[in-house]
Parts: sequence; structure tokens; C-alpha cells
Amino acid sequence: MNTYTQEDRNSDFDFFVKNYQCLFKQYGHKFLAIKNKQVLGSYSTIADAIHQLSDNYKPGTYIIQECNGDDSAYKVSIMRLMIKG
Repeated sequence: MNTYTQEDRNSDFDFFVKNYQCLFKQYGHKFLAIKNKQVLGSYSTIADAIHQLSDNYKPGTYIIQECNGDDSAYKVSIMRLMIKG
């Protein structure tokens, strides 16, 4: 059985981060599908990536990362808003 584990996802994300500038130079602002440290394809939207990959890969067996030219593609900032009602 060919599984895609959390360790595989982490490894592919590390590959994305380590190679980010080269990937951006090669693909520009795209959504990259990555599996086993290989780019499966570059797409204009996440939906396009999922649709195009669905014939050959099951959802959850690869990662999709936005490659936009700066570190906001792989860094997340979560802010908590307090609203008084």
C-alpha cells in the first residue's frame, strides 16, 4: 500500500521552503503540487491543481503550496480579534 504520511508532508514542505527562491524563479506566482520532493505541476489556483491532479493522485497524497515570491507563502500569522457586542 502506497501511503503519504505526515512525515512525507513535512519532508515535502521542507523541500518547498529550502528551494523556495529557485521554485519561484522557475514557476513564478503559482500553486505548486509537490510529492516526494518533486513538483507534480504548477497551477493558477488550488482548485485547478486539485482538478488536474485528480486523475492520477488521490487527495491528501501530495501538498499544494502557493509560491508568491515572499515568505508569506510559508509563514502564517494568526491574530485573535476581540469583539465587544
